[in-house]
Amino acid sequence: SFANRRVLVVGLAREGTALARFLAERGARVTVTDSKPAEALADNRAALAGLPVTFALGSHPLALLDGKDLIFVSPGVPLEIPLLVEAQQRDLPLSSETRLFTRLCPAQIVGITGSSGKTTTTALAGSMLEAAGMKTWVGGNIGFPLIGHLDEITPTDVVVMELSSFQLEFFGSWSELPLGHRDGLLFDTEGWSPRVSAVLNITPNHLDRHGTMEAYTAAKARILDYQQPGDLAVMNLDDPVTCDLAASPAGAGLRILWFSLEQGAEEGAFLRGDGLILRLAGREQVLCHTGDLKLLGRHNLANLLAASALAIGAIMTLQGQENLDSMPIEALRQVATSFEGVEHRLELVRERRQVRWYNDSIATTPERAVAAMRSFDAPIVLLAGGRDKHLPWDEMAALSWRKVRHLILFGECADLIDRAMAATNDPGAPLQMVIHHAGTLPRAVSMAAELAQPGDVVLLSPGGTSFDAYRDFVARGDHFRDLVRDLE
Repeated sequence: SFANRRVLVVGLAREGTALARFLAERGARVTVTDSKPAEALADNRAALAGLPVTFALGSHPLALLDGKDLIFVSPGVPLEIPLLVEAQQRDLPLSSETRLFTRLCPAQIVGITGSSGKTTTTALAGSMLEAAGMKTWVGGNIGFPLIGHLDEITPTDVVVMELSSFQLEFFGSWSELPLGHRDGLLFDTEGWSPRVSAVLNITPNHLDRHGTMEAYTAAKARILDYQQPGDLAVMNLDDPVTCDLAASPAGAGLRILWFSLEQGAEEGAFLRGDGLILRLAGREQVLCHTGDLKLLGRHNLANLLAASALAIGAIMTLQGQENLDSMPIEALRQVATSFEGVEHRLELVRERRQVRWYNDSIATTPERAVAAMRSFDAPIVLLAGGRDKHLPWDEMAALSWRKVRHLILFGECADLIDRAMAATNDPGAPLQMVIHHAGTLPRAVSMAAELAQPGDVVLLSPGGTSFDAYRDFVARGDHFRDLVRDLE
């Protein structure tokens, strides 16, 4: 029961708004705080109109903690802010919308994490399980917060969740985390992991938040830490970190399905020639061929293999179906060959004057920009920039000299990228890339429209985050789409 519980929700974004509504409707005395001013959160406040919710906006005064029973933290809020440091010193219990949902959800959960590819893989896996006849809910770090739909979810449903490292921070046991006491009413003394999980890859990301690669990897590994013997994990055979996790104590006793672009998997999904192969208990099925797909990019082949392994793994684990020959392969095939991708991820915006314009605003790391560039054979006009995440730019710079005709820089890290390009200058590069400074995204789009030649690809794949100018990568991608569609 949440009745009369005094709850503080930190962060009034998508998750915080949904959680505040959920708690208030169940009788909790909810206060919401956000560092943004009230005028910047008008839509979020309107979504809570008529509910007994108190707002403390523009700052996080420590007095907000007085008398509180529970603190819920939104994923984008660092645990190191003074309010949360003080909460931990007061031994107040901290949790999150995602952790609460997994605590209360009656359905089986499939959890997916990784440094890249999570959203596409989650969307694919959800569509495959739905096509296979399972009532499926998709959420977590993708789509809408699921907490508001708990009353609609039944024990026979399956929930497919994208889980970020920020969300997984709250999945450990309280004895392992400096995050408050054991509250028997709401919080487990042990951690939690889904019965079916996937770790797609682990590469440097969010080090500005986690501090070290070891801490970041540990956060990702929480998805495995509390799985039980016989539970299933889908792992990347081509990623040394995920292979190490599978061989670690966290992987002991688990059924492992692998996916791979480079080698055959004993069980799982892999690429052989142009065929996507499923293998289970010594039996093989061809899911489809690369020429049948609408998805662009080799990285999306990996995402499709991971989703396919997850689909057969979930059917096997949750429905007890071990025979590959009786799996709904045709239903999975239909999804694989018709899936066109997720917005802001190599999303074709339009073709204008024989130039294709792609929105890859999700590329908030240089590594993701590299994957996007490798998806095209045509000369690229690349729009890059944003805010630096303190990750290396050298691989992106080296590839740019071979793939990019014009590099148009914008945002805070424009000069940093320019210096990385100068350090890797390739005088023998076939395109002889020209670097331009646009300052802003609107100016970058205007310059790209002037510079692109018929047959080129204009690609927004920034390599940096959006936070220097936009709320998130979605807002940046939406603005890019609007700008491109407005071109005459």
